Amino acid sequence: MNPKYKRIILKLSGEAMAGEKGIGIDMDTVKTIASQVKAISEMRVETGIVVGGGNFWRGRDSENMDRATSDYMGMLGTVMNALALQDSLENMGVITRVQTAIEMKEVAEPYIRRRAIRHLEKGRVVIFSAGIGNPYFSTDTTAALRAAEISAEVILLAKKGVDGIYDSDPKLNPDAKKFLELSYLEIINKKLKIMDTTATSLCMDNKIPLIVFGIDKPSSMIDVVCGKNIGTKVK
Repeated sequence: MNPKYKRIILKLSGEAMAGEKGIGIDMDTVKTIASQVKAISEMRVETGIVVGGGNFWRGRDSENMDRATSDYMGMLGTVMNALALQDSLENMGVITRVQTAIEMKEVAEPYIRRRAIRHLEKGRVVIFSAGIGNPYFSTDTTAALRAAEISAEVILLAKKGVDGIYDSDPKLNPDAKKFLELSYLEIINKKLKIMDTTATSLCMDNKIPLIVFGIDKPSSMIDVVCGKNIGTKVK
């Protein structure tokens, strides 16, 4: 199969790393994700990955904690996910680099835009962790920012348990309608909570297309990179 894109940002939620357990890291699930990333990399698609940390901690869910402190805890969770994914990829022979927005040089490289681009040009997978390094910003915003910085052609937003964008929660409403294509303005106006408003606006302002797809099917990541009509496209 021939890939449609040369350089992508793949956004993985923390929940996707947890598998059926819901919390923590399920290494069998991580291996499944890593095998798909390996297949994409072998197609010479330059792959940057942004990982969430919701399987460990969600900063916005803490009611009695200082928001900035809570967000920093969430950033550390993304680093753990990034290291687990890196280990799985490298066990499969995929050269991988983890870059962190918060400096922790004993663990990973600091995020440097030009270095990240050079890694991608050499065929290495780059995992961006610790968000953007500041509280009050989500990892969705990180994906949008990194995509703009490295000139990615598309953001692939991998979702667990849902295969696109719906007008309501398909888990609660069996009659929920799936959208095949949307604009960023429609997402904002319809208040579709697929990304936070900051991330949506950043994608819209920089004209970065987004594809929301389900990660539960093992081949879905490869299918979307090859241009198959799955999920929901946002332009």
